[in-house]
Amino acid sequence: MHPHEELLHRFYQGFQRRDHAAMAACYHPEATFDDAAFSLRGADIGLMWRMLIERGKDMQLTYNHLQADENGGRAVWDAYYSFSQTKRRVHNHINARFTFKDGKILTHHDHFNFWRWSRQALGPIGWLLGWTPFLQQKVRKSAAEGLAQFKASRGV
Repeated sequence: MHPHEELLHRFYQGFQRRDHAAMAACYHPEATFDDAAFSLRGADIGLMWRMLIERGKDMQLTYNHLQADENGGRAVWDAYYSFSQTKRRVHNHINARFTFKDGKILTHHDHFNFWRWSRQALGPIGWLLGWTPFLQQKVRKSAAEGLAQFKASRGV
């Protein structure tokens, strides 16, 4: 097994154990993370995972189709949780892409169907507006504010 593939297994197994420190340790100090809700650099990535794990008390995760080599990696993972703002159940199906540097994750991009996610997480509002840039931008703004509040509450 390629060392980058082992790294991704460690990352997702840490996620399954709800071990945000183990997840953060997989990222390079110059790492970037992007998905529909967040665009982060460096230590903020680990803080995001910590926040999501602490808020998602019922979160469960599965992963498969994991591949990695010297050039990059990918995985498919599924998260099952109650969305903290609405308490609605969500099953988010995610395709992840990675690049590596110095044996760590340098770039991590998670892609998922935002409209599908918003219908589950937000209910009728997500059904009506989940496909619009307006709702997507609102979710990104709310996620950034939530992470800033989380950081402040932890003195980071």
